[in-house]
Amino acid sequence: MGFSKVVIALGGNALQEMGTPPTAEAQLNVVRKTCECLADINFKGYEMAIVHGNGPQIGRIALSQELAAIADGELPAMPFDVCGSMSQGYIGYQIQQCLRDAIRNRGRNVPVVTILTQVVVDENDDAFKNPTKPIGPFFAEEEAKRIADEKGYVMKEDAGRGWRRHVASPIPRRITELDSIKRLWDSTIVITAGGGGIPVVENMDGSLTGVAAVIDKDLAAELLAEAMETDYLLILTEVGKIYLNYRKPDQKDLSYITVTEAVKYVKEGHFAPGSMLPKVMAAIKFARRFPGKKAIITSLDKAVDALEGHAGTVITMA
Repeated sequence: MGFSKVVIALGGNALQEMGTPPTAEAQLNVVRKTCECLADINFKGYEMAIVHGNGPQIGRIALSQELAAIADGELPAMPFDVCGSMSQGYIGYQIQQCLRDAIRNRGRNVPVVTILTQVVVDENDDAFKNPTKPIGPFFAEEEAKRIADEKGYVMKEDAGRGWRRHVASPIPRRITELDSIKRLWDSTIVITAGGGGIPVVENMDGSLTGVAAVIDKDLAAELLAEAMETDYLLILTEVGKIYLNYRKPDQKDLSYITVTEAVKYVKEGHFAPGSMLPKVMAAIKFARRFPGKKAIITSLDKAVDALEGHAGTVITMA
């Protein structure tokens, strides 16, 4: 079948299961299962890079920093961009370790590395005025409003699952470590742009400065897929397909849609912001950029079937 190239965007369910404790050990157990599916993709002969989310993890890291600072009195909390780098490191470490083992268990020896990745955003992006990216744990409405009053956070209801803190989610413009990713691609599985990348702005002198935001990992994955000119953008989430009228009596699943149809459904409001909407927008952007190539949205357990045309929702230009 040749060596088709794919960028894989891992959703939160690939790192953490609902109802499990928010510990590194519990996450490692989930990542182990996730990497079995990823190893199957590699075993089929696909060249791949992995982009993962970090919403719950960066929220917990930021919260732990704040609590530690309050308890100690002198210990400063780390800036939000540093919390993002911490999440990249420990999530990447777990995926890197588990995926290497899963691939070795299939009789292959493929290096897996994590690249701490910075992604340039525009400091004047309107997203900084309207925080839309959910991070951290879910709260009941009353508790969420108390936290908002106490800390000044923006707390919003998240797709019927509870209330979460929301931060700015600027559009990714450039992956600064792209040259390194390109050098590694042919020989190595790269875990990159974790959590969408550490958001940085470029200064007049070319230096970079971190900013308090979370970049959407699906849009970052699309940016990487464009740069690498991959054959597929594979976005993995909780559901096997895209649905119209999701969780309503007239819910309808979609197996194949064109960009024109996808844009129409977006305008009709079928996809929740911070949930399915950025996935569909990333798929639209990729399909527009590469007519004839495919963006696929599906669940982790259907990943191989979806790449082979037997599952998921496929979005193409025509």
